[in-house]
Amino acid sequence: MSRGAPQGTQDARDSAAHRKEVITMGIIGWIVLGLIVGAIAKAIVPGEQGGGWLATLLLGVVGAVVGGLIGGGIFGIGLEEFWSLQTWLVALVGAVAVLLVWGLVTRRRA
Repeated sequence: MSRGAPQGTQDARDSAAHRKEVITMGIIGWIVLGLIVGAIAKAIVPGEQGGGWLATLLLGVVGAVVGGLIGGGIFGIGLEEFWSLQTWLVALVGAVAVLLVWGLVTRRRA
Protein backbone atom coordinates (compact mmCIF):
# COMPACT_ATOMS: atom_id res chain seq x y z
CA MET A 1 0.00 0.00 0.00
CA SER A 2 1.44 3.35 -0.99
CA ARG A 3 1.61 6.40 1.17
CA GLY A 4 -0.26 9.51 0.13
CA ALA A 5 -3.89 10.36 -0.27
CA PRO A 6 -6.47 7.91 1.04
CA GLN A 7 -8.10 5.77 -1.65
CA GLY A 8 -11.50 7.53 -1.30
CA THR A 9 -9.90 10.92 -1.92
CA GLN A 10 -8.11 9.67 -5.04
CA ASP A 11 -11.35 8.17 -6.38
CA ALA A 12 -13.11 11.51 -5.88
CA ARG A 13 -10.33 13.33 -7.78
CA ASP A 14 -10.49 10.81 -10.62
CA SER A 15 -14.27 11.14 -10.81
CA ALA A 16 -14.10 14.96 -10.89
CA ALA A 17 -11.44 14.87 -13.63
CA HIS A 18 -13.57 12.45 -15.67
CA ARG A 19 -16.67 14.70 -15.35
CA LYS A 20 -14.64 17.73 -16.48
CA GLU A 21 -13.32 15.80 -19.50
CA VAL A 22 -16.83 14.63 -20.47
CA ILE A 23 -18.25 18.16 -20.15
CA THR A 24 -15.43 19.69 -22.22
CA MET A 25 -15.71 17.10 -24.98
CA GLY A 26 -19.49 17.50 -24.89
CA ILE A 27 -19.28 21.25 -25.44
CA ILE A 28 -16.80 20.83 -28.29
CA GLY A 29 -19.04 18.15 -29.78
CA TRP A 30 -22.10 20.42 -29.62
CA ILE A 31 -20.16 23.26 -31.29
CA VAL A 32 -19.07 20.99 -34.15
CA LEU A 33 -22.57 19.57 -34.40
CA GLY A 34 -23.98 23.12 -34.40
CA LEU A 35 -21.77 24.17 -37.29
CA ILE A 36 -22.99 21.23 -39.34
CA VAL A 37 -26.68 21.55 -38.47
CA GLY A 38 -26.47 25.33 -38.98
CA ALA A 39 -25.55 24.70 -42.61
CA ILE A 40 -28.33 22.11 -42.92
CA ALA A 41 -30.85 24.47 -41.29
CA LYS A 42 -29.84 27.22 -43.74
CA ALA A 43 -30.76 24.87 -46.59
CA ILE A 44 -34.07 23.90 -44.95
CA VAL A 45 -35.35 27.33 -43.88
CA PRO A 46 -36.74 29.30 -46.82
CA GLY A 47 -35.76 32.90 -47.44
CA GLU A 48 -32.89 34.88 -46.04
CA GLN A 49 -33.10 33.76 -42.43
CA GLY A 50 -29.97 34.31 -40.40
CA GLY A 51 -28.09 36.59 -42.78
CA GLY A 52 -24.86 35.31 -44.28
CA TRP A 53 -23.28 31.92 -43.90
CA LEU A 54 -21.10 32.90 -40.94
CA ALA A 55 -24.07 34.28 -39.00
CA THR A 56 -26.11 31.21 -39.92
CA LEU A 57 -23.40 28.86 -38.69
CA LEU A 58 -23.10 30.76 -35.41
CA LEU A 59 -26.87 30.68 -35.01
CA GLY A 60 -26.68 26.95 -35.77
CA VAL A 61 -24.27 26.48 -32.88
CA VAL A 62 -26.60 28.42 -30.59
CA GLY A 63 -29.56 26.41 -31.88
CA ALA A 64 -27.79 23.11 -31.37
CA VAL A 65 -26.87 24.03 -27.81
CA VAL A 66 -30.42 25.22 -27.10
CA GLY A 67 -31.84 22.09 -28.72
CA GLY A 68 -29.38 19.97 -26.77
CA LEU A 69 -30.30 21.57 -23.46
CA ILE A 70 -34.01 21.20 -24.13
CA GLY A 71 -33.53 17.66 -25.47
CA GLY A 72 -31.47 16.76 -22.43
CA GLY A 73 -34.15 18.05 -20.12
CA ILE A 74 -37.11 16.52 -21.95
CA PHE A 75 -35.76 13.36 -23.59
CA GLY A 76 -32.66 12.68 -21.50
CA ILE A 77 -30.34 12.77 -24.53
CA GLY A 78 -26.84 13.15 -23.10
CA LEU A 79 -23.84 14.89 -24.56
CA GLU A 80 -21.98 11.59 -24.80
CA GLU A 81 -24.36 10.38 -27.53
CA PHE A 82 -22.89 12.53 -30.33
CA TRP A 83 -23.59 10.03 -33.14
CA SER A 84 -27.16 9.32 -32.08
CA LEU A 85 -29.88 10.17 -34.62
CA GLN A 86 -31.94 11.64 -31.77
CA THR A 87 -29.13 14.03 -30.89
CA TRP A 88 -28.82 15.23 -34.48
CA LEU A 89 -32.58 15.72 -34.82
CA VAL A 90 -32.79 17.68 -31.57
CA ALA A 91 -29.87 19.87 -32.66
CA LEU A 92 -31.40 20.42 -36.10
CA VAL A 93 -34.80 21.35 -34.65
CA GLY A 94 -33.07 23.77 -32.28
CA ALA A 95 -31.05 25.33 -35.11
CA VAL A 96 -34.12 25.73 -37.33
CA ALA A 97 -36.07 27.27 -34.44
CA VAL A 98 -33.29 29.76 -33.66
CA LEU A 99 -33.02 30.71 -37.36
CA LEU A 100 -36.77 31.29 -37.57
CA VAL A 101 -36.81 33.38 -34.39
CA TRP A 102 -33.78 35.35 -35.61
CA GLY A 103 -35.57 35.97 -38.92
CA LEU A 104 -38.65 37.30 -37.09
CA VAL A 105 -36.57 39.58 -34.85
CA THR A 106 -34.47 41.01 -37.68
CA ARG A 107 -37.50 41.42 -39.98
CA ARG A 108 -39.24 43.60 -37.38
CA ARG A 109 -36.16 45.84 -37.04
CA ALA A 110 -35.88 46.39 -40.79
